[in-house]
Amino acid sequence: MKIAVIGCTHAGTAAIINAAKLYPEAKITVYEKNDNISFLSCGIALYIGGVVKDPQGLFYSSPEQLAELGVETKMKHEVLETDLDQKKIKVRSLDTNEEFEDTFDKLIITSGSWPIVPRIEGIHLENVLLSKNFYHSNTIIEKSKEVKNIVVVGAGYIGVELVEAFEMNGKSVTLIDAEDRILSKYLDKEYTDIAEKAFTDKGVKLALGETVVKFEGESGKVSKVVTNKGEYETDLVVLCIGFRPNTELFKGQLDMLGNGAIIVDEYMRTSKEDVFAAGDSCAVIYNPTGKHAYIPLATNAVRMGTLVARNLVKPTTKYMGTQGTSGIKIYDYNIASTGLTENAAKSAGIEVKTVTVEDNYRPEFMPTYDTAKLKVVYEKDSKVILGAQIISKADLTQAMNTMSVCIQNKMTIDELAFVDFFFQPHYNKPWNLLNLAGLSAE
Repeated sequence: MKIAVIGCTHAGTAAIINAAKLYPEAKITVYEKNDNISFLSCGIALYIGGVVKDPQGLFYSSPEQLAELGVETKMKHEVLETDLDQKKIKVRSLDTNEEFEDTFDKLIITSGSWPIVPRIEGIHLENVLLSKNFYHSNTIIEKSKEVKNIVVVGAGYIGVELVEAFEMNGKSVTLIDAEDRILSKYLDKEYTDIAEKAFTDKGVKLALGETVVKFEGESGKVSKVVTNKGEYETDLVVLCIGFRPNTELFKGQLDMLGNGAIIVDEYMRTSKEDVFAAGDSCAVIYNPTGKHAYIPLATNAVRMGTLVARNLVKPTTKYMGTQGTSGIKIYDYNIASTGLTENAAKSAGIEVKTVTVEDNYRPEFMPTYDTAKLKVVYEKDSKVILGAQIISKADLTQAMNTMSVCIQNKMTIDELAFVDFFFQPHYNKPWNLLNLAGLSAE
């Protein structure tokens, strides 16, 4: 069996390692445009902020490790064309410019995603940077050393984490987003209000509800960001607007969402036989709505990549879907969420109710205790849980992993009240916070 793999970050690495172990007789060839693989881009802000000292720790595999498994990894090789019917690909070596064809019995598409770069005036000025891969992180670190004013465009996870890292490095930081709240995809307003105050208390300027119109420069370098509501002097801009799937090669050959995300079934099969896909190039089944959605997370990628390998020869293990569970630390606050926010549920036309519990997470007779705020979103009629959010200075984020399982298994808010959770004064109260949410619901 001849397996070709296009792209090698999270999903690709997982698919390759598992396929090599499951099918030792297979010939596996990997084509990767970069000269490194398996970079954990979620660690970029930690690297920039100096929390991670050695960036090599952000790589969890290498061509050498794959070679030990019998995998041929062709680094700095770009796939130019694919003929999925004829099972052929055309490839160019970026070192020699040599072009050649290869064939496959099974194709694994793990081509990932790329940052959205808006077509606006001044976008190509020097010091307007992206944040996605290892080279981006090194460029950001080098250029940010010499500057004072930094503008981050995009208030999702990556943008927010970068703002904190820059502020902690002593920079003057402005965060711009077209939405009127930071992290609006993941959290409702009562949570983002707390996070926003944490930033403004540190002197970060929040320019929310503003759209970037153009970048202005001096001597070819960016010097000002102009929005529809104001202007901001800057020495450096980092764009974190979001990501889109790297799937141009497969347009017209595979079924996709409108944004180019490849649609796969529960066995990671695309609409073309013997062609599989995983990771940021794909849409996933989003359990709270039951529909395909684009949710580019490393956790989704490694699960999907592993499933590709298991299902490559015959369908054996189904993908269980995702809740889009994620977490973030902003200064002293530990924040996590899973499934739909109240705002997202209403936007999707789903009638929901919510319950919010605010309590000290462990008994007041303990030497210290922190307040936690937990919110659960559930369907009005069925009472099935659709989402949850938590914030606390204590790290209670694992509660969202528990809630993710509840959503996956379609539990109701009433059932949550009586789930068996342990009690130990070091960690919680006799009624766990999650139980309290169930007990407090109407």
